[in-house]
Amino acid sequence: MTSAAPDWGALQRAIAGEVVLPGSPDFESVRKPAIAHFHDVRPQVVVLCRTPADVSETISFARRSGLETATRSGGHCFAGHSSTSGIVIDVSPMRSLSVSGEMATVGAGARLGDVYDSLEEHGLTIPAGCGPSVGIAGLTLGGGLGILGRKYGLTSDHLFAAQVVLADGRVVECDEHHDRELFWALRGAGGGNFGVVTSLTFNTIPAPDTTAFHLIWPHNKAAVLIDAWQAWAPATPDELAASLLVVASGDVDRQPVVNLFGAMLGTESHTTELLDELVARVGTDPISAFHKQMSYRHMKRYLAELGNAMAGDDQFGDNVQDEPSQQGHPYSKSEFFRRQLPTEAIAALVDHLQKERVAGQSRELDFTPWGGAYNRVPTDATAFVHRDELFLLKQAVVVDADASTAETEAARRWLARSWASTRPWGSGGVYPNFPDPDLEDWANAYYRANFDRLIRVKGRYDPDDFFHFQQSLPSVR
Repeated sequence: MTSAAPDWGALQRAIAGEVVLPGSPDFESVRKPAIAHFHDVRPQVVVLCRTPADVSETISFARRSGLETATRSGGHCFAGHSSTSGIVIDVSPMRSLSVSGEMATVGAGARLGDVYDSLEEHGLTIPAGCGPSVGIAGLTLGGGLGILGRKYGLTSDHLFAAQVVLADGRVVECDEHHDRELFWALRGAGGGNFGVVTSLTFNTIPAPDTTAFHLIWPHNKAAVLIDAWQAWAPATPDELAASLLVVASGDVDRQPVVNLFGAMLGTESHTTELLDELVARVGTDPISAFHKQMSYRHMKRYLAELGNAMAGDDQFGDNVQDEPSQQGHPYSKSEFFRRQLPTEAIAALVDHLQKERVAGQSRELDFTPWGGAYNRVPTDATAFVHRDELFLLKQAVVVDADASTAETEAARRWLARSWASTRPWGSGGVYPNFPDPDLEDWANAYYRANFDRLIRVKGRYDPDDFFHFQQSLPSVR
């Protein structure tokens, strides 16, 4: 460690990538993360790494200079873990994709839309989300939900191998047979905790034909729909992924709406049969209903566009509409559930969604079904521990970028109260890719029984806690 001014020229000469400093024409565009809430965090430098050797050299430079680092793969982090006042190690230039048989090796800087497009040429895909600008690395390392999840499991369940630059600068290739414990930890707890992932190799699956659907009910049916959905969606065939999204937009003159959306790995007729079961439970036909059989890639594009439309103005991020807003500040809380919510809790949740709405403040309740392949993996098979759940509820609020501190705090209080109203029935588990900076017992919420094992892995691969951020895994208990 040294207090001397960093020699950025020496770093630039040592790497193939680019050292982007304040004053550079590209600095402002390069340094800003996807989420506007973290635009005020100004790094000393952004290093655009083109090779694993670039990452290794940058880590060594940071150690010598005594500077903190944050890793960015090009997508977004809702908790700002890819932002720092020190050195941003940006691996977005590493976005190549190659296919060999059923295996696909993807650079950690690749975005989901590009991955799908490249795999489509081979008739292949991987289970993952829909947002085209989502980074494949962050999505995978935190789990990875998506339309194929109930049939094939998490994105991380299909990870076959990973290349990682460790805190001491070594580049390792890990899988089930090499650095096995590190590979175990990366699948569910790998987002920045153990090293900088530079490439990922996946077991792919044949891209299936699907039927996409979107049904809408008025807000006065929200409570009965939530009640019917929680008994229906997790118990449907694994081929069906049907999420429920209740949205109250920032336009207080618009009534909230209830959206049922998703896709079925099957024919349109089979899909409508299953959807009719829910309609019968609700007892009221939707005011709008769309369903159409289409290719897998077409379905992904459709759902990405639909997510933007449902949220109003591209405001929310989740397993379908996972594009972060550039215009507003999003806040969210999530929790898994192993039992159904009672009717009185649902009524209170829906009532609170509409209570004291504020112009420019968007709210949502986002229900994602679990079950299926998600539940067929043992809790200790990977670091991702949430294998016994029924559904996931993510609650979110977005305030305008120019909202006052008082308006922002009021929105966050609404979110906290809404989340607290359902907590008595939750499992206490929180999806790692929906990080919540306000969680008190975050270690248990994210990792539960796997936490102690993760600490041992952290102690082995990053003993001096070089990779450190809010809610990062510690090197010792």
